[in-house]
Amino acid sequence: MRLQLDGLERHGELVDGHDRYGPAVRAELLSMSAATIDRYLQTAKAKDQISGVSTTKPSVLLRNSITVRKAGDEVEAESGFFEGDTVAHCGPTLKGEFARTLNLIDVHTGWVFTRTMRNNAHTDVLTALRKAVSEIPYAVTGLDFDNGTEFLNEPVITWAGNKGIYFTRSRPYKKNDNAWVEQKNWTHVRKVVGYRRFDNTTELRLLNEIYAVLRLYKNFFLPTIKLASKTRVKGRIKRTYDQPCTPYHRVLESPQIQRKIKQQLKTLYDALNPAELQRRLQHLRNQLEQVSAGKSDIVQKRRWRGPDITLDNERGPTDVLSRYGTA
Repeated sequence: MRLQLDGLERHGELVDGHDRYGPAVRAELLSMSAATIDRYLQTAKAKDQISGVSTTKPSVLLRNSITVRKAGDEVEAESGFFEGDTVAHCGPTLKGEFARTLNLIDVHTGWVFTRTMRNNAHTDVLTALRKAVSEIPYAVTGLDFDNGTEFLNEPVITWAGNKGIYFTRSRPYKKNDNAWVEQKNWTHVRKVVGYRRFDNTTELRLLNEIYAVLRLYKNFFLPTIKLASKTRVKGRIKRTYDQPCTPYHRVLESPQIQRKIKQQLKTLYDALNPAELQRRLQHLRNQLEQVSAGKSDIVQKRRWRGPDITLDNERGPTDVLSRYGTA
């Protein structure tokens, strides 16, 4: 909250004496608990009833030649080791072609990179990975994925080897091995764009514009906490967490990252207005909702009740699914 208020005051979004804002309001905001904030925002949070569908298909190819990483293993205590996963934007059915979001998170700093792909073909995955390596502000030294065929294939593994990127995989059917990125699949993808079906170029463009803004907001202004220790006390596990810190500030504290990169990030941070980022994000989300409105509902009806036959004024009775290419 303090980071948010400082940024909003720095850019003139919150001014003492305007719109009921003042020292007393600031003090109240700083003292509010997370539960109280959730109660205040309960009516404003959007609800999406469409559930997700798993699309991971285990790959036999090359599986035994890749190092297995398990939950609880010691991960690199340096910046640059990323867990990765894909999120399918298929709506309630896997039929046809639909967009996927590549999600990467640095286990050490919490820095997140998200980008949407046309599908999960290795060419699209490679394009997204190359984009990630070029846009993440510091070196990517390691990648850890699940056992999906989109990652465990010759082109992707060869690319990682040529870049000197350490490549590992999790155990099959053990989501806890990728707990960091599984959490971000929810907070950085599902909570932002929901479970609707996205399968055309306009939606793909809007998704990437949303993620470009979201990366700035999440990495620079939203603190996270990390598990510092875990001990057993009388049959119960006691967890201790570190102090909340944004990925940006964790990067500044990392001794492996060059001072020049830190200075560039600091310049960017000072220029970012969190309120403007939120306005831009909401505008893009509204556009995406308008473009995709009704599509997932139609697919849902087809899935559970058969085709919906409606009267088209120009073409007569038609199956509305044919307009979306999902029949």
